[in-house]
Amino acid sequence: MAKEKTGLARYIILGAVFIVISLVYIFRLINLQVAGQDYYTMTTPIRERQRTVRVQAMRGEIFDRNGKPLVTNKYSWEIRFDYGSFPRNSAARNETVLKTLAIADEQGYTDSLAVPKYTPFDVAASDTGVLVFAFNEEFENSARYDKFVKLAGDIGVKETMTADQAAAKFLSRYGIVDSNGICQYGLSDSARLFLYRVDMELSDFSPDSPYTIISDVDIRLISSLKEDVGRGIVPVKKLERVFHYPGYASHILGRLGRITAENAEYYTAEGYPIDAMVGTSGVEYSFEEYLHGTDGEVLLTEDVYGNVISSEVTKEPKAGCDVYLTLDIDVQMAAEDALFKNIEEVRAGSGGEGTHTGEDCRSGALAAISVRTGEVLALASCPTYNLATYNEDFADLNKDERSPMLNRALEGTFQPGSTFKIGMAVGALDCGVIDENTMIEDKGVYVLDGFEIRCWIYLMYKLTHGWVNVTDAIQESCNYFFFEVGRRMTIEKMNDYMKSFGLGEPTGIELNEKTGILAGPEYVKQNDLRPWTGGDTLQAAIGQSYNLFTPLQISSYIATVLNDGTRYSAHLLSRVTEYGTGAVVLEKQPEVIEKRKIKEGVREIVVGAMKRVIEDGSVKEIFEDLPIVIGGKTGTAQVSVTKSDNAIFTAFAPFDDPEIVITSVLEQGSTGANAGHCVRDLIAYYYHIEIPEKGAEDEDEDDPGEGPEDEDAYNEEN
Repeated sequence: MAKEKTGLARYIILGAVFIVISLVYIFRLINLQVAGQDYYTMTTPIRERQRTVRVQAMRGEIFDRNGKPLVTNKYSWEIRFDYGSFPRNSAARNETVLKTLAIADEQGYTDSLAVPKYTPFDVAASDTGVLVFAFNEEFENSARYDKFVKLAGDIGVKETMTADQAAAKFLSRYGIVDSNGICQYGLSDSARLFLYRVDMELSDFSPDSPYTIISDVDIRLISSLKEDVGRGIVPVKKLERVFHYPGYASHILGRLGRITAENAEYYTAEGYPIDAMVGTSGVEYSFEEYLHGTDGEVLLTEDVYGNVISSEVTKEPKAGCDVYLTLDIDVQMAAEDALFKNIEEVRAGSGGEGTHTGEDCRSGALAAISVRTGEVLALASCPTYNLATYNEDFADLNKDERSPMLNRALEGTFQPGSTFKIGMAVGALDCGVIDENTMIEDKGVYVLDGFEIRCWIYLMYKLTHGWVNVTDAIQESCNYFFFEVGRRMTIEKMNDYMKSFGLGEPTGIELNEKTGILAGPEYVKQNDLRPWTGGDTLQAAIGQSYNLFTPLQISSYIATVLNDGTRYSAHLLSRVTEYGTGAVVLEKQPEVIEKRKIKEGVREIVVGAMKRVIEDGSVKEIFEDLPIVIGGKTGTAQVSVTKSDNAIFTAFAPFDDPEIVITSVLEQGSTGANAGHCVRDLIAYYYHIEIPEKGAEDEDEDDPGEGPEDEDAYNEEN
């Protein structure tokens, strides 16, 4: 009985202990969760911040008409200073910059550093151990000069200050010197740091505009910088353009560049970030709307030290579209090679310095288009440049007196010379001032109201062409015949036809072009020149006076004649497709921009005469080995009494069913026939024809053929 009471007592004690312990735990939990809540409220929470980072979209790529890649993308890593995580005080910023530069130097990345090229100051260390500054005069022409002037004014720089005094303000601003003006770093590091800090500020270093410090880096440098620098350093995958045919089609394809102050408002309104790369010339510029794509966004969550806690894609990047051109890159390369070769041969075959026979020929252009559609097959301009090395070559290109960056096929304007006579003949036949059998006697000297002007053959040889009809006049390029035709037509009727053929009018090409000048009363009145006279009409009738056109305009004009008065818009765009899928977004169709019905039979008369130019004219020897029937016309125009004449040649092929028109212009090429060699070579390439090599020096110098236009007589009379 006693044992039973003892066991019961133990159970009661154990139960009581268990209840007490449970109550203690319950009380503690209540205290922690309710009564103790203020304790946790008062503790410092973990601070976080969020910011949005842009993800660059893939830029569309560029192909030729056959799908051959012209400009594609490649990716490389670059190191940027990220404003969001960059140190806030000057000392820490300076340390980050210098440490980054030091690590880059150690690993051999000196050449890849984004060394400031256009800075307000030149800086050097003097023999006395101080930094000496000078204003950089070239910087005044840079796009950032106005920004620098404003910044300098904001920090107290006055116009009367010397370069050293102005630089001292910036050195103090960036904490590079102390209150006594003593450098906090070595002279070399201080000078280098100064240039980068100024460049960063003038580059709009901000949350929306990171600063690229090193380009084309590998994972080893990225790791070193992350480990030794950390905060403020961000590796970014960078898009670069790859040119598959470097040195060819440079004027057509164009370049990319940063948004400038002049067009910042436009691109910002279009949703571009301020540091975006956009097309600045050529196809890259003209088709920017298709190529650029839409950038994406990533939301980053960071702790107080700038460490990324999490990231979330809030907007997917959308790649730009691919652009296919009407250009045939093989024809383009053949055109550029033929043009360059032609120029070299003309110079080599000249009579030497001072003879004005082509010894000064160093530049030219060529434009080849489809007769049936207006598609541009090739646009060559010589001299040219290499897009792949443009930045390195820029200084030399800018100094070159031949202006290699000028696209002469679209922006070079030249007197058309006798190529103008083709349109004159069409207009005169169509309006009825002459017919196929109209005969006009070339008397050598044409007189109108006391104004005298000579036919080229009389000027050179004291000969005349005698009685000629329109076919003879085109073949022999008889100026006298077209003087009379011009008088009969009047300048108003002449220009009515020429304008409808596209001379002095936009061709429709998507790239920047000059529209040229169609000479006449309207032009002289608009430009406040002396009143138009009958003598001016005679000059204009043979492609002189104020007439100036681009090689592409001349090709388009000849194509319009071949199409019996129907003028197609010249164009480079073939189609636009989705990046990656190839789905067609846009397909360009031939567009008629002018249609003038020409009287039946007129085309055949004029085109037949162009055939005779090739078979029996001054270019006979150049084309005699070409086993394809073509038509063409030469032109020569004087530009200065101290230079060789410009040479112009235009041709189409094949004769029975014209498919391609090619126009070449050689600046200081001497005679129109000289410009025929590159056209012959391109036609041969286009139709896969092998012909014997011939140089400009092979021409028969005793054959008068077509001589220079009567510009000397114009100078005497005017």
